[in-house]
Amino acid sequence: MHDGTGNPNLMAARPALRVASLTYDAGDARLIDIPALELAEQGITVVMGPNGAGKSLLLRLLHGLIVPSGGRVSVGLEPLSPRICKRQALVFQKPVLLRRSVAANVDFVLKARGKDRAARERLLDLVGLGPLSDRPARRLSGGEQQRLAIAKALATEPDTLFMDEPTASLDPASVQAIEAIVTRVAGDGVRVIFVSHDVAQARRLARDVVFMNKGRVAEHAMADQFFEQPETEAARAYL
Repeated sequence: MHDGTGNPNLMAARPALRVASLTYDAGDARLIDIPALELAEQGITVVMGPNGAGKSLLLRLLHGLIVPSGGRVSVGLEPLSPRICKRQALVFQKPVLLRRSVAANVDFVLKARGKDRAARERLLDLVGLGPLSDRPARRLSGGEQQRLAIAKALATEPDTLFMDEPTASLDPASVQAIEAIVTRVAGDGVRVIFVSHDVAQARRLARDVVFMNKGRVAEHAMADQFFEQPETEAARAYL
């Protein structure tokens, strides 16, 4: 199956993403303390929890943007490395875009990765921005800018796509459009780790849920089980 980027191998089995004895400290405060966590080879994992629970920190640790104080992240049996990180992509809550056209934003990533720019049209069609390819990125709406950020992330042909509250503050139509893209990408075999504070959104998207509280994983369960029978008082209160 194709993802629209020219990569025919997305349905190949991917190794699990694992965390072991992972900690992250800031001064005397321990912000992340996760003895063990294993995320599936593919599908959408939604990371939930109250403000300050460590959701965004966890994504940055998994993507190698910050170095843990202890423990390790691995993909299969291989520790996280720059080579592995190149097979991952992260979409932030606020889109990170160049002051160039829509097409040029995607071309920049394709060139940096040594990929054929012919993939640009497929990527822009995938995120619904094909007709806007010549428009300056700064003139796009908030939802359109986020879809362009997703296209840039997908231009790297990632095995794992991290998304840190990508639909926060967007209008319902933009949320629906982005959820449709995420569902399609996951269906094509990309592992998606999606941070959300929106319970309804998590119900729509999640294969499994990681519920964080005070820097720890309070629960990790399949979505149906989590929403119907949460095990912890913290999760029940959150829901």
